[in-house]
Amino acid sequence: MEDLIRVIVFEDNRDLREGMTFLLQATPGLTLAGAFSDCRDLPTQIPALQPDVVLMDIDMPGITGIEATPLLKALRPACQVLMLTVFEDEDKIFQAIRNGASGYLLKRTPPGEIIKAIFDVHRGGSPMTASVARKVLHFFQEPAKTAPNDYQLSARELDILKGLVKGFSYKLIADEFFISVDTVRSHIRHIYDKLQVNSKTEAVLKAIREKLVLE
Repeated sequence: MEDLIRVIVFEDNRDLREGMTFLLQATPGLTLAGAFSDCRDLPTQIPALQPDVVLMDIDMPGITGIEATPLLKALRPACQVLMLTVFEDEDKIFQAIRNGASGYLLKRTPPGEIIKAIFDVHRGGSPMTASVARKVLHFFQEPAKTAPNDYQLSARELDILKGLVKGFSYKLIADEFFISVDTVRSHIRHIYDKLQVNSKTEAVLKAIREKLVLE
C-alpha cells in the first residue's frame, strides 16, 4: 500500500479552508496534515507536520504565500508548493514560480481538478490553470536578449530589484537593507526610470527576461 500524501492548506478564507479540508479528508490517497489561516507559524509547522504538498494562498495576513514559499522550501526542499489563488497577473505568477512554486491554480478550478493537480505535482508535474500556462508560454516565446543591457543600475538598485523579483514587499526590502520604506520607494522610482518601465510588473519581467539579477 502506497504511503498517503501529506497535504497542508494555507488559506485565510475560512469557508474555502473548511471546504478544502473536507475535500482532502474525503479523498483516498491523501491525508490532511494541517489547515491554517496564515503562515506566521510556518517555521515550526513545516518541520513538525512534514507535508509532501502544500496548497498555498497568496493574499494572507502577516506574510504572503509568495513570501512564504522560499521559507517553506528551505525548511523542506522535497515539499511541492501548489499555489491556489484568485490572482492571475504576471508578476505574481512569475514571482511564485521563481520562489519555488511547482504549480499555479486559480480558485475557480473545479474540486476534482485540484485533487488531480495534487497527485500530479507530487509525481513531479507542474499543473497550471490554462490561462496561467498561456502567460508562461507567451513569456518564454518572446525573443530573448543575447546579452544583458547595461542600465547603469547601482548595486543597491540591483539589490532592490532582486527583492522585487523575489516577491518581497517594500517593508521586507527596507528591513533587509536597514533603510526606510520611503528610501525603497525612491530607489524603485530610479529603477523604473533607468529600465524605462512604468510598473513593478514590467520591471520584474524585464529583470527576469534580461537576467539583470542573476543569483
